[in-house]
Amino acid sequence: MAGATCYAAVDHGIGRQWGEVMNAIRNILVIVDPAAAHHPAVVKGALLAGQFGAKLELFACNAELHPLKRVANGLPQNTVSLAAELKGLLETLAVPLRARSLEVTTDAICAAPLHAALLDHVQHTNADLIVKDTHHHTFARRTVFTNTDWELIRGLSAPLLLTKPNRWARAPSVLAAIDPGHEHDRGAHLDQCILDHGARLAQGLDGKLHVVHAHPCKVPVMAPIMPGPLLTASISPEALAAEHAAKIKILTRLADKYSLPLANIHLEVGGVRGSICNVAARVHADIIVMGAMPRTGLARAFIGNTAEEVLERLPCDALVVKP
Repeated sequence: MAGATCYAAVDHGIGRQWGEVMNAIRNILVIVDPAAAHHPAVVKGALLAGQFGAKLELFACNAELHPLKRVANGLPQNTVSLAAELKGLLETLAVPLRARSLEVTTDAICAAPLHAALLDHVQHTNADLIVKDTHHHTFARRTVFTNTDWELIRGLSAPLLLTKPNRWARAPSVLAAIDPGHEHDRGAHLDQCILDHGARLAQGLDGKLHVVHAHPCKVPVMAPIMPGPLLTASISPEALAAEHAAKIKILTRLADKYSLPLANIHLEVGGVRGSICNVAARVHADIIVMGAMPRTGLARAFIGNTAEEVLERLPCDALVVKP
């Protein structure tokens, strides 16, 4: 990974004007799971730090070692030495990174609940990017029980890169998932943020940028207006073709800023989750960039947002950004 062959960004359709955007990542915070045997977030965070010339912070929090939890379990309250052990783990991970001339700092705490402690720490940093390992969770656990990944998605304002054990290609494929058609609301700004972050990653990693938009399939509508046979209204092939052409025009206009070839612009007809995952597999995406719009109440508890739904099925890493 670190020895990736360098390709000129312009060769992949990303204009050199994106040098200014690429340099925007100056501080990267990696959330380290102290119980994990492998740390893909550290590997990928270090790769990004090297490519962008950014500072790197390794941070670990162990909620199980919080004093109140230790008392409840009949254990001593003193967590100073335990935090020092966490710090030692991080320093062990940092040594080979510093040997690569990366600027790496470490910090460790014992606090609970975990997601609140992580969010609090992020608020006191100037991180431009948060990197964290993630794992598959069942639908029931995701919607009923508190889960650190989902809480970070909802609570963080900085971009969050959720990484899996798979390695990135030498010239990574970055897929930006957008939803155009809202010119004057937060969604339009979110699309621009998604594209900007996708272009930044693709150029910084000497990779390729792709754009995908999925829109529902127009199927015949059947409505029982009166007793008897159902009346059917359908969309003509001409109307479908016109709609497809109009959406391609919108996507092309949005992607024109990044000088993308038409082959890198993907318009899919169908459900959002399935379409995005299908394109991700087709272009061998290493990272997918998607947006998360905050939700509250029942929508948060039972419906979730597109980012959360797609994350469950993605075969690759995901960068979640907000407007």
